[in-house]
Amino acid sequence: MSDHCLFCAIVAGELPSVKVAEDDTTCAFMDINPASDGHLLVVPKRHSTDLFDIAPEDLAEVTVVAQRVAKAAVEELGADGVNLFNCCGSTAWQSVFHFHLHVIPRYKDRVKDRLRLPWTPEVPGDPDTITALGDRICAALQA
Repeated sequence: MSDHCLFCAIVAGELPSVKVAEDDTTCAFMDINPASDGHLLVVPKRHSTDLFDIAPEDLAEVTVVAQRVAKAAVEELGADGVNLFNCCGSTAWQSVFHFHLHVIPRYKDRVKDRLRLPWTPEVPGDPDTITALGDRICAALQA
């Protein structure tokens, strides 16, 4: 547990939350600023700042729990789909610096679903730039 971490305090029961699942490694609770009906967060109980800091075994457990609660959201709430979303760093919109996965049920009904993408996925990128960047990442992974 980290001092002054909002999510560590929730995991420890020091702050109120609506927990939906909990085991030895993870905790899943409802987001208080939901992007859609049923939006929740899955966190590791052991504090880690972000995607670069989380232990691989904790990341695996968080992902498995996110899958389980996503299935429950679709079945119980009638969601039409689900987004898993992680923000790593303040430039990428991370506001609580304890690793977490957002599980965001998605609905065709816009009353239930307020999330809008900040980018347009249908707009293709420059193929040469995509190739060059991919080559650089591939080379970094092999170094």
